[in-house]
Amino acid sequence: MSHDLVSSLSSFDASSGESLLVRDVAGTYRPAEDDEVLQAAQRLLASRVRGGDVLSSPAAVKDFLRVRLGALPHEVFAVVHLDAQHRVLDYVELFRGTVTQTSVYPREVVKEALARNAAALLLVHCHPSGLAEPSRADEFLTQTLKSALALVDVRVLDHLIVAGPTVLSMAERGQV
Repeated sequence: MSHDLVSSLSSFDASSGESLLVRDVAGTYRPAEDDEVLQAAQRLLASRVRGGDVLSSPAAVKDFLRVRLGALPHEVFAVVHLDAQHRVLDYVELFRGTVTQTSVYPREVVKEALARNAAALLLVHCHPSGLAEPSRADEFLTQTLKSALALVDVRVLDHLIVAGPTVLSMAERGQV
């Protein structure tokens, strides 16, 4: 009986002898280390997100955010800057916090949006606890940033919360 590449957990067994190869500066090939594979995956996801039509591919954005923030042991608040056609201009991690909180300064979020000439933003942060439910503080922050950014004609399209493999959209819940 034949199996596809991901039909069983055994296809992910590191001891199976199969590994990805990388070429070093001398031109010889060697097995890739774990961090090299993860960095390459992040670059690939970022290239699929940057310059692409975000609205037609929310799954690509969620995949990128899941890989980028899902396993962090501390909170990070980031912003995806979008142009007028909602194509990604940049992804910037603005603030780093502790296990349970991070401080976010609206002035800095507005400055970064203006510096990139963004027309719209996706707000993003992670919950290392693994629980994607937005807190009252998350809801208040979303409204504060939405108001501050509206003053300079930048729209907040969504606030995404990454908790391990889960990415929750506050816009899909009507909270943005």
